[in-house]
Amino acid sequence: MKAVMRTNNLKIIVFAGVALLSFSCKKSSAPASKDVWTTYPTNGTIIWSIAIDSQGNKWFASFGNGLMKFDGAHWTTYDTSNSGLANNYPSVIAIDARGNKWIGSNGAGVSKFDGTNWVTYNTTNSGLLYNTIDGIAFDAQNNIWFATFKGISRFDGANWTNYDTSASDLKSMVNSAAIDPQGNKWFATYGGLLKFDGTNWTTYDAANSGLPNAYAVSIAFDAQGNKWFGTGAGVSEFDGTHWTLYDTANSGLANNLVQSIAIDVQGNKWFGTANGVSKFDGTHWTTYNTSNSGLYNKNAPFNDEVGSIAIDAQGNKWFAGPGISELQQP
Repeated sequence: MKAVMRTNNLKIIVFAGVALLSFSCKKSSAPASKDVWTTYPTNGTIIWSIAIDSQGNKWFASFGNGLMKFDGAHWTTYDTSNSGLANNYPSVIAIDARGNKWIGSNGAGVSKFDGTNWVTYNTTNSGLLYNTIDGIAFDAQNNIWFATFKGISRFDGANWTNYDTSASDLKSMVNSAAIDPQGNKWFATYGGLLKFDGTNWTTYDAANSGLPNAYAVSIAFDAQGNKWFGTGAGVSEFDGTHWTLYDTANSGLANNLVQSIAIDVQGNKWFGTANGVSKFDGTHWTTYNTSNSGLYNKNAPFNDEVGSIAIDAQGNKWFAGPGISELQQP
């Protein structure tokens, strides 16, 4: 296997365990002065996930305060006192093609909200593998894939299929799920990446790929078919053959812990890190944090951490962590 890793002025090509070196360079730039930032309160809680529905409403998984909805003018909070939410500790939210909101929780399963009715699925009343859920994805056949702390559950609306990774050569504690344009399912785990083509499983880790370590966190796919994986040691880009690593030593990435990735219509990659959000246009890097932009509140705990990113229909970027910030760019 060949892996390509770029460093500050260096590109490393690894083939059959042999490293071949060639030179490249990194470029960084400051945030634009015309950027417009808006920061929204979070009632003192960490926001773990953002989703935007077809009407443009923003939905936030507020850890400890339940589910928050913002329609552009008004806020609505759903918690266990006024809704059928499984608990007040949602960890991830995703919206299916029918507009249903699926809210994964920490320890209480997953809740489905169709705008009127609530249904909760957990290990007691369904075939869900485990009650802590960190990732949700929908395939073209309307199956729902849940990334849990003990493996993967698939739900077709009636039947459940579980892939228990804790007792196999697959990896347990699944952090996120995503489905590529070819229908392959990708899962970021504490032990690497899993790819499932419907029949076969493939594992990518630091030993057999260009991943910098086995701790994979986030996944995104660009319009050219490249896969982008956020890890605990930087970002790995995979074009299907070659791997490229971007980290703080060889690029303008703000921090090596990359918890979220979003790609805008211009093809810019946005990486949510433990020290702000970094934008990469393919050549230049720009990092936004509390000291150089309107990101969050400087006095917030873990103030620069960006755990989730969403991009709305107008191209505005939404960042969440210890706060919620919206970035509008000219």
